[in-house]
Amino acid sequence: MPRQVDHAERRRRIADAVCELADERGLEGVTLRDVAARAEVSMGAIQRCFRTKEEMLVFALGHIGERIGARVRARLVRSPAQSAGTALGHAATEVALLREEHRAEARVWLAFVAQAAVSEVLARTVQANYAALQESFARLIEEACADTGRAAGARADTGGAAPLDPRREARALLALADGLTTHVLIGHLTPRQAGDVLHTHLARLLPQ
Repeated sequence: MPRQVDHAERRRRIADAVCELADERGLEGVTLRDVAARAEVSMGAIQRCFRTKEEMLVFALGHIGERIGARVRARLVRSPAQSAGTALGHAATEVALLREEHRAEARVWLAFVAQAAVSEVLARTVQANYAALQESFARLIEEACADTGRAAGARADTGGAAPLDPRREARALLALADGLTTHVLIGHLTPRQAGDVLHTHLARLLPQ
């Protein structure tokens, strides 16, 4: 009796192979033949999973986004008693990919983002990932404001002049976290320095 193929698992294996090769060579060095060899599948198996190389890259990009999103969600549910502000800090740190064990993932993510600048299909996937993360940040900021009685109030550092807009602040926080990824990768900041920048911003945004 022929062995059944787990197509979902095979697609994940192929996505992992794409990410490994992109980390080593950049996306321009990712070929279907090399992906097949790294994933230990045939070229035919790849072509049965993905109609084109672009479709394979889109799936791999979504795979990375799902891993990051899963870690963010795990941090949010790991300690239900934590404040929304603390949860926001954990989530932003995960998105910034500052830890050593996430360095390869950060390189691959930025390789995809760079390619998305010239690929509309990849750009749509990146935008969807950012939109989901931004929505999570906005929800946590709104909850943190409610915890401190500032849901419709004013920012403490402006003398009550400017209301805090959770979605605007979520956009700024996501852009900061994303930028810190690049600064660490190129060596402009150490992970500790980047973490300090992130947490200083959060302390100003949501003072205790």
